[in-house]
Amino acid sequence: MKLYSQQSKLNGTVAIPGSKSHTIRAVAIASLASGRSTIRVPLSSSDTLSAVDCYRMLGATIDTTDSNAWIVDGVSGKPTLPAETIDVGNSGTTLRVALGSAGLASADQSCTFTGDHQIQSRPLGPLAEALSNLGARCESVKGNGKAPVKIQGGLQGGRTTLEAPTSQYLTSLIMACPLAPQDTDIDVTLLHEAGYVQLTLDWLDKQGIQYQHKNMKTWHIPGNQSYRAFDLPVPADFSSATFFLCGAALFGGEVLLTGLDFNDSQPDKAVADYLKAMGARMEDTPEGLKVYGGPLTGIEIDMNGTPDALPAMAVTAALAHGTTRLVNVPQARNKETDRIACMAQELTKLGAQVEELPDGLVIQGGQLKAAPVQGHHDHRIVMALALAGMAMDEPCKIDTAEAMNVTFPTFVELMTGLGAELSLR
Repeated sequence: MKLYSQQSKLNGTVAIPGSKSHTIRAVAIASLASGRSTIRVPLSSSDTLSAVDCYRMLGATIDTTDSNAWIVDGVSGKPTLPAETIDVGNSGTTLRVALGSAGLASADQSCTFTGDHQIQSRPLGPLAEALSNLGARCESVKGNGKAPVKIQGGLQGGRTTLEAPTSQYLTSLIMACPLAPQDTDIDVTLLHEAGYVQLTLDWLDKQGIQYQHKNMKTWHIPGNQSYRAFDLPVPADFSSATFFLCGAALFGGEVLLTGLDFNDSQPDKAVADYLKAMGARMEDTPEGLKVYGGPLTGIEIDMNGTPDALPAMAVTAALAHGTTRLVNVPQARNKETDRIACMAQELTKLGAQVEELPDGLVIQGGQLKAAPVQGHHDHRIVMALALAGMAMDEPCKIDTAEAMNVTFPTFVELMTGLGAELSLR
């Protein structure tokens, strides 16, 4: 599927949909809990529905008939592993979190997890090793440290060391280990995206889970704890809001974003601060956040905590005045794609001056010109390039637009509601 984007002016109000990160954590905790939970206003997308399918295969009963209220009957901390392979599609979060959950099954059970071609290119070795150290046998089927991966139950607790170039490794452990029979101690030697670990801790706090950590480097997690049923809403998604924040700052008008809670721990709320530092004008109102369009100036941004925002910020940098440095985000190379290389490649096609760094990008702002570009089957790259097209007189054609369904199936609908010239063909 192709997405066509061309010069646009954005005005109006947009309600930001629910958070993917929160929705998947809610599904996992509800599935492991005792009793019936209600997840209100969840995000319904390919990734979150992959989580639903996955936890159904681990024994939970999940009713998604009402899109505004998913009902989950949990397994009381005792998942069962299916004979069939669990396919998580494109959802890396589901894969990492569910591996920890599957480790809680009895030691006589095992199953295999896989995913699409992008999932099978993303590393899992440190998580598999840590789970194995804690009693659940976990190994790459092909011996390359990636999916497909086989896991055998029997997670006991104990001590392990973890290198976490993605926060999802640590999230998987701290969600599963409270339910293990023994206490767990974890020494973290590397951690990117610490804000997403805090998001996980917010869920554990709501559950009354006990844990201790020192700067997220050393952890002690008592065992024999449990999750309880809940009835909670899913907060709006700052990762999805990124495209509207950047679009409004570049092409407003005046855009009102509703539903965002800046007290939430989602790291991508920092995008608002990035844009303010570049000169964007924003106003907090009782109705939501108003963003006004205007000239932006390049700055240096440490993006270690916000790798998902890299594609949109790269486009924003290409349309700002002066030079922008997006740095300290090496893990962006191990997302659905190598987002550093892919954004450098596609922005260069559009006439931008881009220098690729090992851990980021240096981008000279200026005018872009229309050219066919590749979305690389990466939802965030497709949507970021749609922003680039809004600066062009001629339509910009972006391929693999179906990838948007992974996290944001209503992106085109909501953007066109603000006046964006977007069309799918």
